[in-house]
Amino acid sequence: MFQRYNEPIEISSFPRAIIHIDGDAFFASCEQSKDPSLRGKVVVTGKERGIVGSVSYEGKALGISRSMPLFEVRKRFPQAIILQSDYETYSLLSHRFFSIVRRYTPVVEEYGIDECFADLTGMRGPLHKSYTQILDTIQKELALELGCTFSIGMSVNKVLAKVGSKWKKPSGTTLIPGRDIKTFLRDLPVQKIWGIGFATTAHLEKLGVRTSLELAEKPREWVERHFSKPMVALWRELNGEYVMELNREENSAPKSIQKFKTFTPPSSDFDFVFSQISKNIENACIKARRYGLASPRMQLVLREQNFRMYGIDITFSRKTAYPNEIVVLAKEALLKIWRPKVSYRQTGVTLILLEDAALEQPDLFGESLRTEKMERIFEKVDALQERYGKHTVYLASSEKAHRFFVHGGARGDSALRRGAELIGATKRQHLGIPIFLGEIQ
Repeated sequence: MFQRYNEPIEISSFPRAIIHIDGDAFFASCEQSKDPSLRGKVVVTGKERGIVGSVSYEGKALGISRSMPLFEVRKRFPQAIILQSDYETYSLLSHRFFSIVRRYTPVVEEYGIDECFADLTGMRGPLHKSYTQILDTIQKELALELGCTFSIGMSVNKVLAKVGSKWKKPSGTTLIPGRDIKTFLRDLPVQKIWGIGFATTAHLEKLGVRTSLELAEKPREWVERHFSKPMVALWRELNGEYVMELNREENSAPKSIQKFKTFTPPSSDFDFVFSQISKNIENACIKARRYGLASPRMQLVLREQNFRMYGIDITFSRKTAYPNEIVVLAKEALLKIWRPKVSYRQTGVTLILLEDAALEQPDLFGESLRTEKMERIFEKVDALQERYGKHTVYLASSEKAHRFFVHGGARGDSALRRGAELIGATKRQHLGIPIFLGEIQ
């Protein structure tokens, strides 16, 4: 099915040239990029969680899949190299990934840590390359500068571009011109289409629709009768229309911020578990302040060792992004759902209903003065953390979480990057690979 096209066919077949770039086993590839001795080997991340987070293609070929318990991986595949996830490195490589793509077009939508959409329409002239040449160049530069491979799909819209990026992995390039849409959709199960989940798949099967082409060939009236507006947009894109525009906002502000942490061994120590929650809150607030946001509500979650989950909503007297104001309420809420002698393995907090922190109404009782004082304090805290690293300053309530490794025993390995900083570099900034953050002018 994979085919390349020469320039005359490209021009007539792609009134819009939308691409989707998808990382190949991204987290495992990042580990192989950091440590070239891991290349060609079975690499698994997720040691801190006890389940597979990412697996290299060498492992996928053996049958290792995401969310597989690590005890099963160790038993069946003793050659597997199991590593703790290093999300800071993955985030830095992700930023470089987007920067490389922006050398070729300013219209880039950062869809996930390891994937993005980009619009190449009209870029053949400025770049003096055909579409296939542009894709080849992007793919080669990503592999050379990041040490990771990416698969690329190109078509007339986002939905079909995502079909293309999944078509040939790893390191594949698939073009789906308008005239070949039906060929690609003919035997493609509907659940393989971006935006169609388990529930929608089950509903479609009840309606006698199993392949993507069967869905695309349904009349619009049929789709509107059985589904909501988003499904109509997806149906239109399956038929070659350009409906879903790219979101060009780089690192657009989130509507909610979620921070979860799993720790091993599990603990029934109230002070330790609360300390983890306190650190979750600090992390969530750091991100909220970075975007200039504040929240009036938070959801707190506890997960037991048997994976049973408990949660409670907390409403603040006013919106905030200052952790010391939230932890007091969080402790009161934790006491309401705490079960003594029960072992907990995970804590989590979610700041919801985020909005601009500056849109605070003045009051008559000194609240605004307290807010201004808090703002000045955390401006200093954020400046220190920007210079010396995250959590240079933290709340006393987070002390236990900072003083001990998140994971004890075999799961408590530290990322190799942490012991090899360059002079003047922080643990967060150092990577042992080339750096280039150029963008298209």
